[in-house]
Amino acid sequence: MTDERTLMDIERLVAEHHQAVYRYAYRLAGSVPDAEDLTQQTFLIAQQKLDQLRNVESAKGWLFAILRNSFLKDRQRQRPVSEATLQLDIDSIPAEIPDEVEIDSERLQEAINELPENFRVVLVMFYFEECSYREIAESLGLPIGTVMSRLARAKGHLQARLFGTSVAPCSAAKRSEYTKVLL
Repeated sequence: MTDERTLMDIERLVAEHHQAVYRYAYRLAGSVPDAEDLTQQTFLIAQQKLDQLRNVESAKGWLFAILRNSFLKDRQRQRPVSEATLQLDIDSIPAEIPDEVEIDSERLQEAINELPENFRVVLVMFYFEECSYREIAESLGLPIGTVMSRLARAKGHLQARLFGTSVAPCSAAKRSEYTKVLL
């Protein structure tokens, strides 16, 4: 049975974090209905486990972890996707980044949707949760090299998809700089 304090706490969490949770869910799920369902599921689980939130300042990260775990559990029930299905030539990423790049949000989401879930999760954790490679590796139970590889391939896919692949190869440093503009 919930008391007024618990209801107020969940109401506060929803009021303060709904927009960020929804954006994160949309980037993972790739569609409005799935993002809405995932957001609702996240707050339902948060309400059920509200006593586990020890620090209000870490609420956003806690909600993101719930969301990510819900997404991954749902995807595990569906068909697994092989990493080999992502066809990408890393050397075809543009060498130069225009100073001002405007990226259509819909095209970005389409490119993200093309990624296998295991690449998408790493990418979204890196940019939305601002997790380090080590934090992602620990959270997902992966070797750090796998995290780095998946992130590099995901970034490369987005860059190639959004800006074309008929350009000169670039260095890892340029790819990193390019990705900052992208996301």
